Amino acid sequence: MTDLARARGVPAGKYVEGLGVSRMAVADAHEDAVALAANASRRLFATAGVEASSIGLCVAGTETGVDHSKPIAAYLHRLLGLPQRCRVYETKHACFGGTAALLGAIDWIAAGSNRGRSALIVCTDIARYALNSPGEPTQGAGAVALLVTENPRLLAFEPGISGSYARDVDDFWRPLYPKVAVVDGHRSVQCYLDALAGAYDAYCEAATLAGYDARTLARRCYHVPYGKMAKKAHRHLKQREGLSEAEADASYEVEVASSLVLPSQVGNVYTGSLYLALASLLDAEAEAIEGERVGLFSYGSGCCAEYFAGRVEKGAGEWVRRLALAQPLAERRTYSIEEYEAIRAADDAVDQAPVHTLNGHSPAGMIAFVGVDNQRRVYE
Repeated sequence: MTDLARARGVPAGKYVEGLGVSRMAVADAHEDAVALAANASRRLFATAGVEASSIGLCVAGTETGVDHSKPIAAYLHRLLGLPQRCRVYETKHACFGGTAALLGAIDWIAAGSNRGRSALIVCTDIARYALNSPGEPTQGAGAVALLVTENPRLLAFEPGISGSYARDVDDFWRPLYPKVAVVDGHRSVQCYLDALAGAYDAYCEAATLAGYDARTLARRCYHVPYGKMAKKAHRHLKQREGLSEAEADASYEVEVASSLVLPSQVGNVYTGSLYLALASLLDAEAEAIEGERVGLFSYGSGCCAEYFAGRVEKGAGEWVRRLALAQPLAERRTYSIEEYEAIRAADDAVDQAPVHTLNGHSPAGMIAFVGVDNQRRVYE
């Protein structure tokens, strides 16, 4: 981000301290939303020892779909070798799409429809804004794969105890014709905070009916379009509970800060941003907070939001070490500004490139989008 700031003629602090981001993930030509989702899922299967045959539901939450009709989950079905008796589909509601998929999976299991099987939920997105625009430093790319089972090893959810909020607003949208997003920045921040207040109030009511006080949450994760938004959100929530600004900021250091380490190195991953924050929190503190509840806030522009929570399971710390959640970030390489701008300049042509004509860097052993054959996307 310091390189990008220098290239754009602005102080590095405007991006790094002002937004709370130090690096920005850039998706190369071979790394579309399907490839990102497939590679995150394959890593999950390998590190967690998951057999593809155990999956009965596969849902991809995304706002970076590759087809108006065919869902990303259908591609995953083949690329991951999922069984034929597996339900697959895609969910879309801006950055809320992954949470919609997760909540559906929780209900699928709670209803007994899973019959002992697990759900694979994948949040996958590429955040693009025009070069030299105010949104450019809030870009990012990535996927987060979640395994949802009857007997979780990291976080146990509480079906039915959540708070929802919805309202028709125009704060952020992605028209059909371009790949870049359109955002009304100031309005989007206010819509986020309004949705947070509404969803949290609804969650507190549900928690009270269930017999506990929502204020006893040990940690909190937020949707993270950029790190400073999460800090602003936490301050807003705590001040509504009667804390001073100084008290709210002190609470942020304890309850939120560790969840923003990984997002600060990736940038905005839309549907996956909340779950990247959760991964960051667990990577840093899972062992220390075993048995405690973690609050989760998901926001999708347009808008829909949910506040819910999960309890960190006993043994989660050891399991997190096995998963090595931060390892993929150590395997990246730095692009020069020239390389980054060349990737962005080719964006519009990538989806129509004939097979094996794409220019890019596809690491060995990774699923890659290699082009189009007779209008069919090809992955190898």
